[in-house]
Amino acid sequence: MSSVPLSAYLVLALILFCIGLYGALTKRNAVIVLISIELMLNASNINLVAFSKFGVTPGITGQIFTLFSISIAAAEAAVGLAILIALYRNKSTVNVDEMDTLKR
Repeated sequence: MSSVPLSAYLVLALILFCIGLYGALTKRNAVIVLISIELMLNASNINLVAFSKFGVTPGITGQIFTLFSISIAAAEAAVGLAILIALYRNKSTVNVDEMDTLKR
């Protein structure tokens, strides 16, 4: 059995989520914002796996949800980067503040 308590997983997830939230709310670079969103999603994945292991009825349900979440995150990152590349070709910047309109 593992000697790491549930609280350690929760603190790690909290730290990752707070770093991701700070990056998503304060940074101007769209790539950094996408990475910050991925950090927040990984924090929720850590919570799913931790509660799956230490829950009232331990099972693999949280791990299965985490696999689905990781696959959706990969698709989201691919679509987000494709949109970002298209915006960069039109605007010549990745600054989030300058991407407030849809016209050229």
